[in-house]
Amino acid sequence: MKVSVVAFATAGDVLGREAVEVDLPDGSRLAALRAELTASYPALGAMWPRLAVAVGGQLAGEDRELADGVEVALLPPVSGGAPARAELVDGAIDVAAAERRVADPACGAVVLFLGTVRNHHRGRPVARLTYTAYRPMALAALERIVRELEMTGEARVAVVHRLGEVPVGEPSVVIAAASAHRRAAYEASREALERLKREVPIWKREHYADGEAAWREEEPLVAAS
Repeated sequence: MKVSVVAFATAGDVLGREAVEVDLPDGSRLAALRAELTASYPALGAMWPRLAVAVGGQLAGEDRELADGVEVALLPPVSGGAPARAELVDGAIDVAAAERRVADPACGAVVLFLGTVRNHHRGRPVARLTYTAYRPMALAALERIVRELEMTGEARVAVVHRLGEVPVGEPSVVIAAASAHRRAAYEASREALERLKREVPIWKREHYADGEAAWREEEPLVAAS
């Protein structure tokens, strides 16, 4: 099937044109289109996490199935907007980019928290983790947490959570907090993590070295207070 891709602003610059046609197998999803585009236009890979993607005029996630002839739009942030400081990503987290999102000359303290995949749990060797999420609700919850933490005016906060498979030793979540003094940054980082675990619909499946796997479902979701 053929998919029409239209790109605007910096995304159009990367493609070198405003529209391209891409051939994909029938039934392909948006994730397959992303892979095809980033293979042909490598610079698009670094840009993709900051793009919104619309399919047939509606914002869509990576699991959206595509139809023959559909139009997919690549939409960079609009002018006047601040960089998103809450994000779900499907690949390795750019830790430096998370730090840059909160950096400010008025901030004398920056705290970075990396939640990495450890190689064991309760005595069992762990090979990797898989994270899944109810994406629209999870992203909205992350955005709410960041917004509410920043309402005090004491800290700037960014939260990035990785979905899909995450190998041992790599971060599954990165929280960056910046403030004029270290105490507010520490407190914002801790509160962001605790609220993420309680309020965001993200699930973790542990894959053990012996080939078995199990979901870790330990804390019930709660409504934001």
